[in-house]
Amino acid sequence: MDSSHRSELLGPMVGFKQYGQSGAWVSDYLPHLSRIVDELATVRTCKTQLFNHAPAKLFMNTGSGLFGRPSMGAWVTYGLGSECDDLPGFVVLQSGPRGPRGGAVLWGSGMLPTTYQGVPLRNQGDPIVNLSTPSGVSPERQRKVVDAVRELNLKRMVETGDDEISTRINAYEMAYRMQTSAPELMDISGEGQATLDLYGIQDPKAPSYARNCLLARRLVERGVRFVQLYDTNWDHHGGATENLQKHMPEKCRDIDQASAALVMDLKQRGLLEDTVVIWGGEFGRTPMGEVRESTGRNHHIDAFTMWFAGGGFRGGLTYGETDEFGFGAVENPVHVHDLHATILHQLGLDHEKLSVRSQGLDFRLTGVDPARVVRDLLV
Repeated sequence: MDSSHRSELLGPMVGFKQYGQSGAWVSDYLPHLSRIVDELATVRTCKTQLFNHAPAKLFMNTGSGLFGRPSMGAWVTYGLGSECDDLPGFVVLQSGPRGPRGGAVLWGSGMLPTTYQGVPLRNQGDPIVNLSTPSGVSPERQRKVVDAVRELNLKRMVETGDDEISTRINAYEMAYRMQTSAPELMDISGEGQATLDLYGIQDPKAPSYARNCLLARRLVERGVRFVQLYDTNWDHHGGATENLQKHMPEKCRDIDQASAALVMDLKQRGLLEDTVVIWGGEFGRTPMGEVRESTGRNHHIDAFTMWFAGGGFRGGLTYGETDEFGFGAVENPVHVHDLHATILHQLGLDHEKLSVRSQGLDFRLTGVDPARVVRDLLV
């Protein structure tokens, strides 16, 4: 074998220490998360099936690498509904220099009615395009337009029996209500300075992952059922030594304080007990460097880490063991479908019963392969 094609082990480039009563190991890049390890259930042996970004994100979000399947947020709002009347039941917030690979299918509704798909809220301008009332249009006139369109849609729905027309009616009504609720949600100027400092928000108007974490708490307070945050630009393959050494600590600084703050803020407000906070990606990274003279790491599907807080997950737990290189699970592997089954269970949903029939088949988030609720993760 040509030795130039052999992968070489790449050791840690930063220190790790143990924290909390649980003694969990945490990177020096994550000083804020190290302070809340006793709130976290950390799974070190997550496993997935697809190793390219867009398909793997699709699999993590929908349980399948194929287009057209409902996302977990859509399944949850389909199964539980929403407690909020003036905001969508499933909201998506994004940060980073671009959107996530895969795009809107990651929060789509698949064969479920489109009323259950995620609604992305923008960081700047109107939270949703064309949400504001055009100049010169009074509230009374706008209400008449919405009512007229509703009547036309109802007549068409009676004629055709098309459920998607009901979704369209609800979308018009929701948009009308959101003209007030969405701007109020996005305006965090009323939050106290102590809260802004907790999340590490320097400018309340500037888009950031930290601002999105605070918005997530505000959405949870308002009864939104499922909130999903995407933060991009974590693909540090390397090539130049400074790539991983420079960009990894930068990205960790972006998410460290705000992620810890979200958990602490929810707990302080009595919301964490009924809210599951999940942090992770679509796959992990190899314990080897990609090429000689590189400190980048390649995609890895056999063992990666995610953490969970609140919602009945067992704080202070580190679950699963890998081999000495961190390459594969040797104890308690947890497949993505197992994670989905466990999350649904904690939300009061049975992953084997939550299904929808489409084109003669019954579809569910956890697919047709056996999936289990990982009860060791739960209180």
